[in-house]
Formats: sequence, structure tokens, C-alpha cells
Amino acid sequence: MKAIAVEVEGPLILEPRVFEDARGAFFESYHAARFAETIGREVAFVQDNHSHSRCDVLRGLHFQTGREQAKLVRVVSGAIWDVAVDLRRNSRTFGQHSAVVLSAENRRQLWIPEGFAHGFLVVSDSADVLYKTSDYWAPECECCLAWNDPDLSIPWPLGEREPILSEKDRRGRPFREIPTFG
Repeated sequence: MKAIAVEVEGPLILEPRVFEDARGAFFESYHAARFAETIGREVAFVQDNHSHSRCDVLRGLHFQTGREQAKLVRVVSGAIWDVAVDLRRNSRTFGQHSAVVLSAENRRQLWIPEGFAHGFLVVSDSADVLYKTSDYWAPECECCLAWNDPDLSIPWPLGEREPILSEKDRRGRPFREIPTFG
């Protein structure tokens, strides 16, 4: 597994070693010991989530307080533009974001530690996104950061199109009003 640093401190792009031949391809999408060695600590994942969305669906930017979640995100069909926003007050990259294209084709994963808001935009006809979390979903702890907050200036690749949002995501709060970590 190859780890690639991103613009903000903490998240990592993970590229698996892929074995390809005339039959197709094989790779390990997760190996606990190698993962721990790569990120420098052990993580106990307790929940796997699967999201299926169509083009221009934007989910996020989500995080939990009191029951913080780390996430390991990958795409098994289609492609997404995946975003992590640093909400850790003591971080040198507080308030900054990283974005990476994850796709079934590039087989990349994004490791997002606790203390980040996470969201993604589907940039293919549809996408199936799988992600592991280090704590259970707790609706009473969930928060939503406004995807289009001008203080964040996230350049979502929408062009002139409007994203397709849930009602919860339409009501996302500004960066200056959300709870932060640390």
C-alpha cells in the first residue's frame, strides 16, 4: 500500500498494490496490520456504509461531535470528488480542505482521521461509495457544515450546475458557527 499526503495535515490517499493479468485484477482493499503501519496507529472500524448516488449528488459536509468518526472511503463503481475539511483548532491546516478524485478505475482510498468534516460530489453517471467508520452513526451527534461556505472556498467541480442535496445538507451551518475539535 502506498500512502500519499494531501494538502491538509492528517488525511492520506492510499493506493493498493494491484495484480493484473488477462483475467482481470486483484488487490487487497483493506488489511488491518498494513493499514495500521501505513497511518501509524491501529483503528478499530465498527461500521461499513454503502452509498449509491447519481451524477451531481453532493453529500456532506458531515461530522459528529462527542462520537468522532475516522473514515476510510473508497469507490467501487463510478467516480467522486471527495473532500475533507480540517476542523481541528490546534492543527496548522485548521479550516483548510483537501479534495481528491476517488474512482473504481484508480482504486484509491482516502483515509480521513477524526476531527474532519467529509463530503463528496458524484462526478460520473452514478457512483457506489463504501466507507468504514471508527464509531457508529449517532444522529444526535451529527453536524453538517455548509458545502458552499464562502470562508472555505471549496471549488466543487459543478460548473454552472446546481448540486442535488438532501434537506439536511441544504441546512448546513457556516464554518464560523459549527463546533470544532481540540
